[in-house]
Amino acid sequence: MRTEQSFQITDLKQFKEQLLAWAQQFDEVIWLDSNQYPNQDYEALLAVEAFTAIKTDAFDAFKDLEEYQQTTKDWIFGYLSYDLKNDIEPLKSKNFDGLHFPDLYFFQPQKLISLQGQTATFKYLNAVADEIETDWQTILQKDKPFNLPPPANIELRPRISKQNYLNKVNQMKEHLQRGDIYEANFCQEFYADQVQLDISATYQALNAKSEPPFACFLKLEEFTALCASPERFLKKQGEKIISQPIKGTAKRHEDPQTDAQLASELEKDPKEISENVMIVDLVRNDLSRTAQKGSVEVPELCKRYTFKQVHQLISTVTSKLSPTCSLRELFMTTYPMGSMTGAPKLSAMQIIEELEETKRGLYSGAIGYIDPEENFDFNVVIRSILYNQEQRYLSCLVGSAITIKSDAEKEYEECLVKVEALIQSVQSPQ
Repeated sequence: MRTEQSFQITDLKQFKEQLLAWAQQFDEVIWLDSNQYPNQDYEALLAVEAFTAIKTDAFDAFKDLEEYQQTTKDWIFGYLSYDLKNDIEPLKSKNFDGLHFPDLYFFQPQKLISLQGQTATFKYLNAVADEIETDWQTILQKDKPFNLPPPANIELRPRISKQNYLNKVNQMKEHLQRGDIYEANFCQEFYADQVQLDISATYQALNAKSEPPFACFLKLEEFTALCASPERFLKKQGEKIISQPIKGTAKRHEDPQTDAQLASELEKDPKEISENVMIVDLVRNDLSRTAQKGSVEVPELCKRYTFKQVHQLISTVTSKLSPTCSLRELFMTTYPMGSMTGAPKLSAMQIIEELEETKRGLYSGAIGYIDPEENFDFNVVIRSILYNQEQRYLSCLVGSAITIKSDAEKEYEECLVKVEALIQSVQSPQ
C-alpha cells in the first residue's frame, strides 16, 4: 500500500524548516515535532495531502473514527476536540465559538515523511510513489523561509475581565467547598478577530520560544492549530498504554540561582503536588477500565521537567491493555485528559461548561496519529494558537487547576504566564 524510501539528512534543523515550507502547498498538513526530546518514537512526522478523510460532529464520533481506521488500515492523522466529551457523557457545549472547528477531523495522507536521527523516510501511497525522488530534491532546494518575524502585530484581548475571572474562580471554590468536585481546570480565552496570520512563521516563532516535546503544526482546510504542547494525552505501543498528565507550573527565571530556587519550590509545593496526585488518581482509574488486572503503574510521580519557559510537574501512568479492548473503548474511557477537566471528571466538566464563556473546541483536545497496527500517540492541545483562516478569528485559551487552596489572583497570574509565549508569537518585535 505504501512505498518506503530513506535519505540521509546533513542538517536536521534546516531540513525541518525546508520540509515545513514545502508542506504549505497542501490543504491538509499535520506536522508533529518532538524537538529532539529523548524516548520519542519519531523526531518528527509530516503528513500531507488527504487521500481519504473523516470530518464529523460529536455524535458517535469515536465509533466513526474506529470504523474509519479499520477501513483504511493505514496511517491516519488528525484531532479530537474537547467537545467529544458530548459523545461520552450526557453533556452539551453551548458557549461562544469563534472558530467553528469540526469536533473530529482525521485524514489518510498520500505522503508521509518520518524523521529519526539523520534519516528521512518517505512513506508514500503507491499511487504517488513515483514522486518521492522529485519531492526529496524539491524539499532540499527550499530556501530557509522563516528568518523574519511574523509580519502581524496582533493584540489579543481577554474574553472576560480580570474581575469576572476572579469571581468565577470563587464560584468554583464554592463547588469545591460543597464537595461537588475536588479540583477543576478553569480556562479563559484571549482572542483577536479580523486578523491575517502568517501561520508558518508564527508556528516557527512559537516553537522556537518553547521547543516542547509535542509541538504540532496543523492545517486542515481553513482550520489551523499552532501548538507548543509539553503534554502527552495517550500513547499506545502494542499492549502498553502511557499517559503523562501535567499539573504544577512555575515560571523560569533568567538568573540561574533564582531559577533553581523556583524549580525547587515547585517540587515541594503542597498545592501543586496535591493537584498532580489527584489527577494521577483519576488517570489510574481511567486506565484501569481497559487494563489487564494489576497492570496499572505510576513509574513517575510529580517529576519536575524543565522547559524553555516553565518548570512543570509531570507524572507518568502506564497500563497493559486488555486484549478484548477496542480502540473506541480505550478513547471513550480516557477522554478528555483528566488534567484538563478535574475530578470527578463528569462533575468537573459540567461545572466548567457552566462557568467558562468560550467553547473549548480543539483546545484541551488532542492531536496525533494512529498507525496501521493501531499504535498511536496524541498530545494535549495546550499552549496553542487556534486560527480559522476564513473567519480570520484567532483564539488562545489558557487555564489552571482550581482547588480548595487556590488563590484567585495567583491563578490569574498563572494564566498570564501561560499566554505570554502565545502573545509574543503574534507580535513583531518593537
